[in-house]
Amino acid sequence: MKFLSHSVKDTVKLGKALANRLSKGDIVCLFGNLGSGKTVLAKGIAEGLGIKTKTVISPTFVLMRQYDSKIPLNHFDLYRLEDPKDVFFLGYEEYLYGDGITVIEWADKLKYLLPKDYLKVELSLAGKTHRHIKLIGKGQRYKELVKEINENISR
Repeated sequence: MKFLSHSVKDTVKLGKALANRLSKGDIVCLFGNLGSGKTVLAKGIAEGLGIKTKTVISPTFVLMRQYDSKIPLNHFDLYRLEDPKDVFFLGYEEYLYGDGITVIEWADKLKYLLPKDYLKVELSLAGKTHRHIKLIGKGQRYKELVKEINENISR
């Protein structure tokens, strides 16, 4: 499923729509170049979970931040990750398979450590303020989620 975001506001709105359909244990992996909107989408997910977006910043220098909400949000930013195995020092699996929702920016850095099932979100630049956003379900749960989001956003 593909979207064209015309602004930061549109990307946040999509993040909020995603958050309203995510459940405990869900994993959202974000792929895209610098400036493609990964952190903006993560903020939208956070806002949809009731987290004040002013507190949500890209955890580039600490690799992971956790936010309390109705469902905890585990926000990874792996931009500075040099070796995929280093995520285990962060307690990666505990967060990934815990009771929260996990959002991973720069998920491509995980390579072979990506989970089998997740919502893949590809973001790319389409001009100064526009972004192409593609949702791909990896595994049955996430394929159904993409279908549901498409049906609800198309209305």
